[in-house]
Amino acid sequence: MSRIDEDTLANLEREYASGLTSSDLMDVCASHGIQLSEATLRKYVQLGLLPRSVRVGRKGKHKGSLGLYPARTIRQLVRIKEMMAKSYTIEEIRRDFLFVRTDIEQLEQTLGCIFLALTKVLKQRRQDTSTVVVSREVSQARKQSRELVTQLSSIESRLTAVRSAAVPLTGFARASAS
Repeated sequence: MSRIDEDTLANLEREYASGLTSSDLMDVCASHGIQLSEATLRKYVQLGLLPRSVRVGRKGKHKGSLGLYPARTIRQLVRIKEMMAKSYTIEEIRRDFLFVRTDIEQLEQTLGCIFLALTKVLKQRRQDTSTVVVSREVSQARKQSRELVTQLSSIESRLTAVRSAAVPLTGFARASAS
């Protein structure tokens, strides 16, 4: 499996900020040497390893809707594939690691939305002198939220590294240990 570096992941997330279809997701994976079938994608979604797509209507008469996955799905899929390459089972991934990563990413996204809304309100009330103090508080809170997300990500990464340093008992080794 090819490794997608952090810069490439960030670029893909920007490119698909409004979401990507299952076809887009499979194309991105294929272009980076990651095998993904529609059936595997559905399986990962059903197991809760990946988020469900959101139905988004298309403009125009009788255009229907598209199922769009959040851009972070690419990152989560890469993470799943990497862990499976290290002999983790789907259950180990679900139980021990991925749920934390998903929660951190959702927290980061939610905080981003909150700060976007606060900034919008502050821009509308520029003439009010009390907004200077509030603006500083928002800036401080934004900085603290970035630090929190960074710290949580670091903790999660270290726990994952500790877990992956342990050699899993698979195949012959498991049979011999019995």
